[in-house]
Amino acid sequence: MAAVLGQEKAAVNKILYEHSDKFLRNDDFEWSVIGSEELQIEFPKDTWLSSKDFEAILSRSCTPWHDDCESVVFVFKKESRLLLDALARLLALCNQLDAAGKRVSLDFSECLSTRSYLDRMDFFEVLGSNIAVLPKRPNARRGALYQGKNDGVIELRTIDPAEPNNEIPRLLERSFVNCVSESYSTLALTVIGEPFKNVLDHSHSSLAGFAGLQAYRQRTRIQVVISDNGLGIVGTLQPILHRRYPDIAARITRSNEHSGIALLKEVFSTGQISQVDEDGRGTGLKMSGDQARKYHARISVRQKDFELCIDHRPERMRYTPYTNLVRIDGTHISFDFKLDGRTIGD
Repeated sequence: MAAVLGQEKAAVNKILYEHSDKFLRNDDFEWSVIGSEELQIEFPKDTWLSSKDFEAILSRSCTPWHDDCESVVFVFKKESRLLLDALARLLALCNQLDAAGKRVSLDFSECLSTRSYLDRMDFFEVLGSNIAVLPKRPNARRGALYQGKNDGVIELRTIDPAEPNNEIPRLLERSFVNCVSESYSTLALTVIGEPFKNVLDHSHSSLAGFAGLQAYRQRTRIQVVISDNGLGIVGTLQPILHRRYPDIAARITRSNEHSGIALLKEVFSTGQISQVDEDGRGTGLKMSGDQARKYHARISVRQKDFELCIDHRPERMRYTPYTNLVRIDGTHISFDFKLDGRTIGD
């Protein structure tokens, strides 16, 4: 294309990447113009997909939010499976696309085992009723059969900011402690309870949020997810930042970082930033991070089009930012604990 246009390849690529809503790149680095009314997104076979894998697959596709895209189909190939943090983002994206008037389908024709697992997690209870499930939606709730009988699983529970169910954080805390030991009770109370409150504070959405827990590998690894579909942490704090916290706003500007990433770092490292003018507010997520550091946890905070991963080590916090992600509204927090003495990055 660059030769045809008589332009440098780097300059042409820059334009293509900047207009990913109009141009699509495949795995062979070939570009085409987006024109299809239906977008198909395939999850590869024979693999477990983490949230990082899920984001990479989304980024290789054109955005499902494009005006010309009327229908979005997520296709699961044989033995394509999702970790909890990935299925939470898929669930949020599907519900948001559905609410925006897109036709959304989940095709499990080649992977019925994953449909069964998602049914076990009550995924379909939280999934919008207008969203098509192929070959068909499960008739019975497998999650209801097992609910409360396995500490290693807390099925996805709806979080309605208008009518919050305070039993949800208690369920998550109790399950976490029962999976490991009573010595983790303070960790569970802070790490899980505070983000739950955060969802209620920052949602501002008619779509309900959700939370869940899954233990893996003989309970040596535990993931907890807490999600909302609203404005998100950054979406609610940025508008009031210069007025209420001018010193922090100035520090973020001087950092020359992505403003949302820099703000999240402030929230988790310093705290004391809140949209509510009350003493003691704005410290919850910092407290969660302080507790998570003791257990070498990874916290991932996904916002509208960027993410900050925080690896908590005894001596420091390591930040890994991701920007230019496909739009998923809200705040999606996942906690990943390895309880066999190793850090998540090992």
